[in-house]
Amino acid sequence: MSRLATFITPGKSLDEAVARVRLAEQLGYQTVFATQIAQRDVLMTLAAYAAGTERITLGSGVCPAFGKHPVALAFEAATLDEMSGGRLILGIGMAHRITMENWYGVDMSKPLSRFKEYVQILRSLFTTGRVEFAGEFYKTNFGFMNYDVRPDLPIYTASLAPNSLRFAGAAADGVVLWACMPRYIRETVVPLLAEGAREAGRDPSEIEIVAAVPTAVTDDVEAARASFRRDLFVYMTLPFYRRAIQGAGYGDDIAAFDERLAAGDSLGARAAISDALLEHFAAIGTAEQVRAKLAEYREAGATMPAVGVISKPKDGPDWSEDSLKAAIG
Repeated sequence: MSRLATFITPGKSLDEAVARVRLAEQLGYQTVFATQIAQRDVLMTLAAYAAGTERITLGSGVCPAFGKHPVALAFEAATLDEMSGGRLILGIGMAHRITMENWYGVDMSKPLSRFKEYVQILRSLFTTGRVEFAGEFYKTNFGFMNYDVRPDLPIYTASLAPNSLRFAGAAADGVVLWACMPRYIRETVVPLLAEGAREAGRDPSEIEIVAAVPTAVTDDVEAARASFRRDLFVYMTLPFYRRAIQGAGYGDDIAAFDERLAAGDSLGARAAISDALLEHFAAIGTAEQVRAKLAEYREAGATMPAVGVISKPKDGPDWSEDSLKAAIG
């Protein structure tokens, strides 16, 4: 069976999310990822998942790095990895300028340079148990006490732009992708990861490529598309994702979206997201159509597609259980 992950981030109920993670484990999913939103800490969410499961690997997909010092994040990650029996994948990202500057007051003028220092400190701590570092952004002299080093603790990065993808190829164990459609994965992600890996003397095949695939098994395709348009709306306004969407061949969608949004027509902006974009991006329809879309992502280079169930319509059906079961085959 091909390897498969799922994204399960709690909505209003953490208990319901834990129950869904248990189902994913029973079905045979290799990994569950949770992302951080403005209501719960992602590592604490994964701790709840760890307490409710036994085998499934737990990934942060992703933890915004710059809100915490890397030593502080290392403390939390090492503790969670230990309590889960070594099941943690630490996914981290630079996040967005609007988040880092408005929430934390972090200077985002040189985000990739800061991120490289961050990853270097984390890698040193997990590999050797200590770090001595004096960089442009971080200075630390720290060593763990009573902690067995974990040199194989995976560090994945959220990478979309060319320079960050090259860095991931050189320094990360994997990448976590969102809004990266098969064309962008095939034509941009895979070549740039390989370029970075080769420059660092690494084997590109060792880098995990996790691609989020919005999914709904449903007879009502139009309802699912309408719900996904609502989900996608905010991402159409964020530079990293816009670049990936444009790189997949949907520059006209971006332009039409911007035109309607500038006119104050948010519903028109949502409607400007074309059916063609949604068909390329999401797995919507029958169980067979969902599995075919996952196969398309694999053929493009995603080594671990990750099913993310599309939000249910208001007063509509919940597609979660059927989607998780159909995707695993």
